[in-house]
Amino acid sequence: MTLVRLLRVAVFPLPRLAGRSAPGPRLQMASVLTSQRPMWRSLFTARPLLQAADKAVKTKVAPRELRRLLALAKPERWKLGGAVCLLLVSSAVTMAVPFAIGRVVDIIYREEAGQARDRLVTICLGLAVVFVIGAAANCGRVYLMTVSGARIAQALRGSVFGTLMRQEVAFFDRSRTGELVNRLSADTALVSQTVTSNISDGLRATAMAAASVSMMFYVSTKLAMVGLAIVPPVAMVAVVYGRYVRKITRQVQDGLAEANAVAEEKLANMRTVRVLAREQQETENYTNSTLHVLELSRREAIARAGFFGMTGLSGNSVILAVLYYASTLVGAGEVTVGDLSAFLLYAAYAGVAVGGLSSFYTELQRGLGASTRLWQLVDRRPELPFTGGLRPESVRGDLALSGVTFSYPSRPEDAVLQDLSLTVPHGSVMAVVGASGSGKSTIAWLLLRLYDPQAGTVTLDGTDVRKLDPMWLREQIGVVSQEPVLFSTTIRENILYGARDPAAVSEQQLRSAVQQANAAEFIDRLSHGMDTVVGERGVMLSGGQKQRIAIARAILKSPRLLLLDEATSALDSESESLVQEALRRLMDGRTVITIAHRLSTVRQADCIAVLSGGTVAEQGSYEELMARPDGLFRKLVERQTIES
Repeated sequence: MTLVRLLRVAVFPLPRLAGRSAPGPRLQMASVLTSQRPMWRSLFTARPLLQAADKAVKTKVAPRELRRLLALAKPERWKLGGAVCLLLVSSAVTMAVPFAIGRVVDIIYREEAGQARDRLVTICLGLAVVFVIGAAANCGRVYLMTVSGARIAQALRGSVFGTLMRQEVAFFDRSRTGELVNRLSADTALVSQTVTSNISDGLRATAMAAASVSMMFYVSTKLAMVGLAIVPPVAMVAVVYGRYVRKITRQVQDGLAEANAVAEEKLANMRTVRVLAREQQETENYTNSTLHVLELSRREAIARAGFFGMTGLSGNSVILAVLYYASTLVGAGEVTVGDLSAFLLYAAYAGVAVGGLSSFYTELQRGLGASTRLWQLVDRRPELPFTGGLRPESVRGDLALSGVTFSYPSRPEDAVLQDLSLTVPHGSVMAVVGASGSGKSTIAWLLLRLYDPQAGTVTLDGTDVRKLDPMWLREQIGVVSQEPVLFSTTIRENILYGARDPAAVSEQQLRSAVQQANAAEFIDRLSHGMDTVVGERGVMLSGGQKQRIAIARAILKSPRLLLLDEATSALDSESESLVQEALRRLMDGRTVITIAHRLSTVRQADCIAVLSGGTVAEQGSYEELMARPDGLFRKLVERQTIES
């Protein structure tokens, strides 16, 4: 019975493959399909999507992709080299075991009891020392591989995140946050595992396979030829299977990214979902987004089942042949019992090694599938520069838009601004008003160079902003929006986020900014003061409190130009009074563009520009515009007065 089990391991290596490359959750998905038959109707509706995805994904592995994947391990080459040396030591120890057991069996069969016992004691003591060395080498190998894998994953995540930070805003308009987060987490972990642990296991399997097969031929060439008859067809099927798995894996990763994007968006806006009572609907939407992944898992399960069944049948056939042939060789005296025992153990190790090689190839394909998406992000060149350009020593603050025509990249057919021209002298306050969708906020985005116009120019002190360093340009501009975004950190960290060098800001400077923003009173009432955590997007604070923190952040930045997106339109009268007072301090001596929604708040502006149809329809002071009986601004004010 023991011989049968050893031979089964030798010619049927797939249990090792199942343990490595068949993740439990996916197999569980396959079992769910058999117990929930009504779900099949929904799954068949996803088939056209799968067929389209199949055509879009190429399964051929480019050598360049493989080289680039392996290049990730270069910074860790010394640790990985040490791990490989330890691997060779532990593999050599493993390969010595069958030979020693064969000698032990021959000693038992051939020598007298007393003499055999003395020799066995010597052999066992020697094996004990060898086993301790092998265990220490294996321990060191695992440690070095694990640490190297973590470092590679950290470096890869940093590289991908840095690339994302350099992309233009239009890229994020077209991309979903959940999908990008999935690339940073799941894909990077899979790739780092591929170039460390998986490569180590592949080398170990290669060494074991080569040594085992060599020893099998050394012990008995005839038995080796019979026992290895199954390897060529299994290897060919494994190659085809690996390519197929890579294709499915890439599709699964895309499907999971899409599902994560749906979940991330809804979880980030859970209050809106709860207020509108859409919990059940969003649960159904998320479930539907996972049906594609479920169908892919079913196809993967079918492929694995066929592969395992075929190899199992082939392995059982070879078992019968080897057992029959071995019995004839032992009976004829061509092979000793000890040699047969050693052969069977080497055959078992060869089977495990072949299974490891199959697993290595499958995992390599999965890693290549995941790395393809990461390379697409890393190699993407932003359409707008991240840095580089002129950095003038001083800023006067004259702004001008000349003949600007612009449409957002996500909808290029819809022009937001058309041949718009606008001049804002330094030290003045320009109010921009107009109906919703007239392009008021777009002017701010162009001044910050988050986008470039399709025609016309945007200049600062007579210099086209496209010639300026984008980072320097944004350092000169402070922004206070209608709904300021705060990060899920403390009040202190949110305010310091606006400073050019947060480490250089003293506690006195921070306190002064808070007082100027009229935020000191409510911050001092909080139990943790400046160290109070504001929650995701500042959800733990009121609208007026968030506005005042945003103003303190802008004060600490001390910009030369200021963009205000009607920072008081959604506040109560008390909060509005405090915010308006803080804004007046912030606006003093700066060039200001204020985007006004409440027209009554622009009386003090030096000039008002009225947008209509993507261009400036009227321009002048408040009194001048109100003096025009049929003027657009006057009609807007009258309509808003009536509605209020």
